[in-house]
Amino acid sequence: MKGFCIEVTGDFACFTRPEMKVERVSYDVITPSAARAIFEAIFWKPAIQWQVKKIEVLAPIRWISFRRNEIGKVASPRAGILIEDDRQQRASLLLRDVRYRLSAEFELVSYEKRSDVKNSVPDWLADSAEAVERGQDRSPAKYAAMFERRAKKGQCFNQPYLGCREFSCKEIRLVDPATEPASPIPELSGTRDLGYMLYDLDFSDPADIKPLFYRATLIDGVINVPHRNSEEIRG
Repeated sequence: MKGFCIEVTGDFACFTRPEMKVERVSYDVITPSAARAIFEAIFWKPAIQWQVKKIEVLAPIRWISFRRNEIGKVASPRAGILIEDDRQQRASLLLRDVRYRLSAEFELVSYEKRSDVKNSVPDWLADSAEAVERGQDRSPAKYAAMFERRAKKGQCFNQPYLGCREFSCKEIRLVDPATEPASPIPELSGTRDLGYMLYDLDFSDPADIKPLFYRATLIDGVINVPHRNSEEIRG
């Protein structure tokens, strides 16, 4: 399967650690799930599933801390939110001036196995997606060409963001590592154990969605991401 590499930049990013219950504290680098979401923002089909292979950190890891106002609950269709009553001020430890190279490839999958899609989109959209898939040519070359064309033109289904929606990607571009190798960051030379990091969510049981984790190791600014079915992924 042909892989793709994109370079993304942003002024701020926050890949929130789930163990922090009140304050927002970011991981040191982008998570595989956040990287996958950027590829899906460029090109998404129910017949494919993106697998992030490598994360390259192209800028020194810098932090910024500040307080910001957030809403304490999620709005529902039946009840609105009174901002003055539900406003909360939280401290946030974020990343700033980030730059990553993300390498990923997609796999053809059956719609019936896409529990993450079927359980996270409205029924009418899921039914439509399934019908479209049945009537379309499931050619990897076709999907690869569509992604490449969209990435070169800067087309996205939705605004890609870096962890939190308010931290949108400043720039996204398709790169060829063979002709445009990444410049190493001296500050990131050597090996860093980043500990267990959120990998993705397991939607196999819609009544019990579970987080998946993996042990992230940054070697000379590069993280090699294991496959979703690897023994390195733990629930």
